[in-house]
Amino acid sequence: MEGDPTLRLRVFDLNCWAIRYLSKRHQERVRLIGDMLLQEDFDLVLLQEVWSERDYSNLKAKLGGCYPFSHYFRSGVIGSGLCVFSRFAILDTLLYQYSLNGYPYMLQHGDWFCGKSIGLVIIKISGIVFNIYVTHLHAEYCREKDAYLPHRLVQAWELAQFIRHTSKAADVVLLGGDLNMHPEDVGIRLLRGWTGLRDAFTEAMHFEGCEDGCTLIPNNCFTVKTELLPFPLGIRIDYILYKAVSSFMVKCEELKTTTGTAPGMDIPFSDHEAVMATLHIRRQGQAVGANLGTAEPMLADVVTEARTEVGVGLRAAQRQRYSTGRMAVLALLLLLLQAVAALGVLMGLAAGQPFPTLSFSLLAFLAIGVLLLATGLHLFHTIEVKMLQGTEEQMRMALRVLQERPSDG
Repeated sequence: MEGDPTLRLRVFDLNCWAIRYLSKRHQERVRLIGDMLLQEDFDLVLLQEVWSERDYSNLKAKLGGCYPFSHYFRSGVIGSGLCVFSRFAILDTLLYQYSLNGYPYMLQHGDWFCGKSIGLVIIKISGIVFNIYVTHLHAEYCREKDAYLPHRLVQAWELAQFIRHTSKAADVVLLGGDLNMHPEDVGIRLLRGWTGLRDAFTEAMHFEGCEDGCTLIPNNCFTVKTELLPFPLGIRIDYILYKAVSSFMVKCEELKTTTGTAPGMDIPFSDHEAVMATLHIRRQGQAVGANLGTAEPMLADVVTEARTEVGVGLRAAQRQRYSTGRMAVLALLLLLLQAVAALGVLMGLAAGQPFPTLSFSLLAFLAIGVLLLATGLHLFHTIEVKMLQGTEEQMRMALRVLQERPSDG
């Protein structure tokens, strides 16, 4: 590739849904993914939901001949699930864990226990510096009553800010991952507008795969069909986004998705469809610069909309903080009353009456349990309030800059 004026880069992105003991036919599918990557001629592989380090190690051993360079991003209780395989040497890596990621008491969803993060690897190909980002944002679960929208918007904002502030020395920026947002959602519009990233699906000169580029489709045997009833074709929540930062031009020659069942098999690779992009990178005469991707008046509207949703989440978090704080105070008062009653018995104020040791102890343990639980939740919601306040303040400052910029000229 050294003498070729145009660099051709093939990128593979997939949410693997590889949860040991929980995901259906997990080990078989991980082997299928590894076999397929061996057969194909990709340059970069971006994977999400590889929750087990054993699965990563198995893939690394299998793919070592074709993809000699790899990195697994570790964070959270059970990990970030993010990993990258590359044909080219990885020069540096960085991990940023999102400040908000769901609630610890929502055990049925489990996002809080995952260290949802942004992973960055830096590689150089033919003298071109690439910043490669891989991420996985909080799931939606219920579109009509999306309790996690403020958290996902905080993540989208932190992702956009992280990319803006870490990509200034790069020539090309590439982001792949399960963003858990539809193309028209405010989070995607905020991310693309604030970073200038382009969507490989809309920019591709040739597309082959699921209709509308959907990556969660009813034809996949692992998807929950009831969740997709409002969307007969499926939804597109997995993306490959890119942009040139310096004097380079990036074009998406071709974009493909898998279409359900893996070739020659009775199961797909995952509950998500893979996204595969072929990019052409070529040097051009003058520097592009790190421009915003959306006209500034439109971007101001997007930031305003996102800030409004974050504000809604902030007020909900403040109510939760107040409720848990009040519960903790009541539990503490109950403990103090019990202590006063016990002291009265010990001082002989209730002489001649038997002391109800069992019921007294049970009530004390209950009060202590409620106190500890309420205090823990109060601390959690206090942190949540601070993170939402911080994001809202950042958006307010960004909005002020966007509104003032036209008058500077």
